[in-house]
Amino acid sequence: MREIIPSRLWIGNAMDARNVTGVLDLGVSAIVDLAVEEPAIQFPRDVVYCRFPLIDGTGNQPAFLRVAIATVASFIASRTPTLVTCGAGMSRSPAIVAAAMATTKRIALADVLEKLTAGQPHDVSPGLLAEITRLVAETGRGTE
Repeated sequence: MREIIPSRLWIGNAMDARNVTGVLDLGVSAIVDLAVEEPAIQFPRDVVYCRFPLIDGTGNQPAFLRVAIATVASFIASRTPTLVTCGAGMSRSPAIVAAAMATTKRIALADVLEKLTAGQPHDVSPGLLAEITRLVAETGRGTE
């Protein structure tokens, strides 16, 4: 699990998310689960659990991508301690977090993704990134 914004935003994989005690010990109060191939996780009632089953490639429903990005952006803006996860934590999670940060900060998606993945293991699907880039460009935010 990688801390992106100190004490507020983490990117992780499916195993990180399944460590419920570890997640709670970090103070995480919202989980955004993006892995279509993973079963849902049961968290305590006071933890917000959002599941957007995204494909790590092309073929995602634009509405799912939009809502996933908007949800993460909302958690960032509200300073809610959030963990964003996918299967390996190297494609969907960084792509959605980068899109959310680009839209909230109004900076280029490519720049955010480059900074987010610099020196870190990553393997963002080109097809997924193309879908996200199109959506972000449609909103006119994150393309500067």
